[in-house]
Amino acid sequence: MSSEAATATGVPSYRAAPLRRSLLLNASREPLCLVGVHRAVTLVLSGKAVVLETDGRLLHSERTALPVPLVLCLTRYVHVPYRRTVPPTRRSVLQRDAHRCAYCAGPADTVDHVHPRSRGGRHEWTNVVAACSRCNHRKADRLLSEIGWHLLVTPAAPRGGPVLLAASVRPDPSWAAYLAPQVATSA
Repeated sequence: MSSEAATATGVPSYRAAPLRRSLLLNASREPLCLVGVHRAVTLVLSGKAVVLETDGRLLHSERTALPVPLVLCLTRYVHVPYRRTVPPTRRSVLQRDAHRCAYCAGPADTVDHVHPRSRGGRHEWTNVVAACSRCNHRKADRLLSEIGWHLLVTPAAPRGGPVLLAASVRPDPSWAAYLAPQVATSA
């Protein structure tokens, strides 16, 4: 079936677009990881998870058609004894702050240390924010109190789902409500 035939019927098809990954949430609604669509369907059919979000496309078998899950939640809580921490790299900081400058809310392309490293600041999640080149250059190695600036967000280490920050896939827009705790909180 071609993608033209799939869209001509008005119903999105499995072959109309490549399958994405699904966001798997713990029973507490905390992000756990990304799973393939086939694994997601297996979890749903075995009763271990319920679908929270779909995109309207269907997976067809001989006797049934199932919606492609974008977000699913486990029916039982899974204790995760060890969580690997994601280091505050340029990529992960920009992703945490949604590529928005912590000083002016414009598009960010650099990372800035709130308390400059030259003045004893550490390279850690609570001291690193995304910044646009202009603000980063204007701030230089000064403290915010010296120039009368303040942060628009409070930097914090991302909670849960560290795989999501390190993932090479672009987050699906339908995941936003479930990943909201991942982003730095407003000041």
